Amino acid sequence: MNIVEYTDFLVKNVALEKDMVSVKEIGSTDDVINIEVLIKESDMGRVIGKNGKTSTAIRTLVQAYSYLHDKKHVKINIEAF
Repeated sequence: MNIVEYTDFLVKNVALEKDMVSVKEIGSTDDVINIEVLIKESDMGRVIGKNGKTSTAIRTLVQAYSYLHDKKHVKINIEAF
């Protein structure tokens, strides 16, 4: 499982409308992986969480996964459509 698949797995387990979740890697460099997460507007509150705690937890888990496998820094951008 690569970093994008892992991020997709985490976000889909939080979101209610799992079919509307899109996770893709955008514009990565040698030491940074940029991941874009697109979710439905109605799931934004669930994925971000109260005071951003859920999104922070997702970012922490993805970063830990990356350090164990790729040893790269990960930036996650969460947006709604």
